[in-house]
Amino acid sequence: MKKCILITGASSGFGKACAHRFAAAGDDLVLCARRLQRLEELAASLPAGCGVHVQQLDVTERKGVERFVEQLPEGFRDIDVLVNNAGLALGMEPAYEADTDDWETMVDTNIKGLMYMTRQILPGMVKRRRGHIVNIGSVAASWPYPGGNAYGGSKAFVKQFSRGLLADLVGTPLRVTNIEPGLAETEFSLVRMKGDAQQAGDVYTGTHPLSAEDIAEVVYWVTSLPAHVNVNNLELMPVCQSWGPFVVNRNLGDEV
Repeated sequence: MKKCILITGASSGFGKACAHRFAAAGDDLVLCARRLQRLEELAASLPAGCGVHVQQLDVTERKGVERFVEQLPEGFRDIDVLVNNAGLALGMEPAYEADTDDWETMVDTNIKGLMYMTRQILPGMVKRRRGHIVNIGSVAASWPYPGGNAYGGSKAFVKQFSRGLLADLVGTPLRVTNIEPGLAETEFSLVRMKGDAQQAGDVYTGTHPLSAEDIAEVVYWVTSLPAHVNVNNLELMPVCQSWGPFVVNRNLGDEV
């Protein structure tokens, strides 16, 4: 059965790949992001026969999200799958040197934006008694690393918020899935390094990271399982990535 899929942050990376994957299955799409031209180019590249509605949107603007959902055109109002993909990381500085503006941007996008969109879409799903919310988290929610401070904290929120949604939705047929990718090569690192292509490229040197298409396939899979099956949380990494040993600093001397 054809579904209507709403994807935030659809202009690149995971969101763009998800759009292609769902379009290939014949689903209708509602695509939003800040970069309208990229959305229009994406829509033009999708298979004929796929219904597509694109809209420029900054998910950090609460009123804008409310208007966006209220003004969805006929045929695109009944959202079956919401992919909360819009998100970003900024900077790699330790907490005592981090830019507070970067922290606020991550909180506004990764936390508030996800909440705003979920709050607007969820009531319709509950009323229709069908729907699936897919939140794009990160392994950083569980596994901290130097410089991951506020970003990891924001993705830990996504994990717990997803669990809270499931608790609230007991007794309904709705599903909620939190997908937590590890090392994946998209524009993510370029954004994080604020346009420094060399620094962003170094993140992937000598690795075979996950691709946006890998994540899109996972998103599609969890949403296509039988209706009584819910994947609560799915963490995935490329085989080149794992956890390290505990860090023990032996140079503090008499300071502690």
